[in-house]
This record gives sequence, C-alpha cells and structure tokens, in this order.
Amino acid sequence: MAHPHHHAESSARKFGGVAEDYAYVHDWFDLSKAWFSGFTHRALRHHAQGIFEAERVFGRTLTNSAGRVVPVRFIGEQHVKEDCGGRVPSLQDWVERISPAAWMSIGHILEDAPATGSATVAEWAAEVAAGRTILGYLDWIGAGRRPGAVDERIRCAGRAAAL
Repeated sequence: MAHPHHHAESSARKFGGVAEDYAYVHDWFDLSKAWFSGFTHRALRHHAQGIFEAERVFGRTLTNSAGRVVPVRFIGEQHVKEDCGGRVPSLQDWVERISPAAWMSIGHILEDAPATGSATVAEWAAEVAAGRTILGYLDWIGAGRRPGAVDERIRCAGRAAAL
C-alpha cells in the first residue's frame, strides 16, 4: 500500500462502510511521512506498540457508516500488515536495525548547565566521567552527592554484571 486512502479502501472492503470511516486512523499511521518520505518512516508507528498507541488515541472501537463497531486495533493491524509483508513487527524489530552512529552514545555536558548547591558542574562531570554516578546533575545535587561518592545504582549494576 502506498497511500492512506488505499488502506482506508481496504478497511471498507474488510469491515464494511466507506473509506472515509477509516481515513483518519490510516492518516495517523502514515503521518510520519511528513518528516521523511522513505519506507523507514514506518519505524515510528508501524509496530505492535504503534497499534496500541492508535487505540489510545482513537479509542478502542469506532462505529463505521454501516453501523458496525470495529476495533481500532484490527484497523491498525490491517494497516501494518499491508505495509510490512503480512506481519506486525515489534518496536524492537525496528530499533534493532538502526545503524549506530557515534553521536548516539556519547554524552555531552553542556557548558551552560546551571550550578546549584555546593557542588559544581565540574565536580558532577568528574563523577560521571569516573563512573561513580549515573545520576543527572540536578538529581545528583538533590541526593546530596559529593565527589567520590558511589551511586548505589552503579554498585548494583556492578554486582549484577559480576553474576
């Protein structure tokens, strides 16, 4: 399927009513084409979580012009299957296929981060760099951390990794 209207026509054949009964649901699934036109736009909503999100946005069911109550989930599954080779992928299926780039995993401390309390941004940055905390700056301040204090989540992660 190339256009939401074709999906809507397919829904009308499958569930009754007319294409306009379903157009807004199919438009929502393909809204990501506004940001990028390639098939990879589907990674944003064409998966199981996207179908459940459509149900949250539009409600559990809709009533078409023929008076039939149709689950929005069924409409979403139809749309995704028509675009994804007859299957409903998971969000994980899409995300696992992202080609990593260096900028995706390198943290950066902004020079204009606010200094609050008795600790400085530089002290916090040193704790992060040394692997002694995974807290964000304001959380670190709020927890009363001082240089050299080990974040309990780091300690627990280290124990789990040793198992």
